[in-house]
Amino acid sequence: MRTLRISGLAATIAVYVLLVLALLPIIWMLRTSVEGESGLVTTLPLLWPTAPTLQSYVAIFNPEVLGKLWNSIVVAAGSTLLALAAGFPAAYALSRSGWPKQLDKLFLLFVLVLKLTPPIALAVPLYQVLRLFGLLDSLLGLILVYQVYALPFAIWMLLGFVRDVPLAYEEAAMLDGADLATRLRTIILPMMTPGLAATSVFLVVLSWNEFLYALLFIQSPSRFTLPTYIASLITEDNIFWGQLSAIGLVASLPVLVLVGFVQKALTRGFAGGIK
Repeated sequence: MRTLRISGLAATIAVYVLLVLALLPIIWMLRTSVEGESGLVTTLPLLWPTAPTLQSYVAIFNPEVLGKLWNSIVVAAGSTLLALAAGFPAAYALSRSGWPKQLDKLFLLFVLVLKLTPPIALAVPLYQVLRLFGLLDSLLGLILVYQVYALPFAIWMLLGFVRDVPLAYEEAAMLDGADLATRLRTIILPMMTPGLAATSVFLVVLSWNEFLYALLFIQSPSRFTLPTYIASLITEDNIFWGQLSAIGLVASLPVLVLVGFVQKALTRGFAGGIK
């Protein structure tokens, strides 16, 4: 019994140590964001500010930065909704058309190949396409460009969740005279809520953090997203560490709010989806 207590105590201590290590970067960013200019350069690492100030937060909460935040929200939401709207019918069609389950592995390979492909390799053809359709320097063009990565990823994730929906439910609804639209609205989509939530979070993060295409295809400062604005805080003469940390923390809040909003569905989706 004593051995079990010691093991339990050791496990608890280990969990707390890992938790502190995981939170350390966030704590360090918080400390840097409220530290005065004189305390940013120290000989010893400190987890508390020596000259606390909210100057960095005052500097970033202005119409210019809030406009960049809104642009990021529009692009992330638009890219996610478009990927889900196009990916769900594709995943449903592939799942119900009798294709082998090995297709999941094929899509995984396709997604991995896209992720491993240097983004700059696709920049020139994408630039030409956007210029042809007059979508350069527009948030709509950026949303469409993000589908290069978002759409295959959405199809791959949703394919597994659609296959978790028992086909017998649809067959019973068909016997009652339900058409395809009715089956999708009353059976498939409600049962796929966990999968849609899990896929949405990944898609939002994918678009929220993208930098290169936003830098290449957006020229007007008023249409910059947060990643491109954050890069402007690193100049040849100075690095605004306080503002970088403050805007980094602020930029993480929308994603955290989204995760909290869909937490229950997200947990079910990560745990295996439909039961």
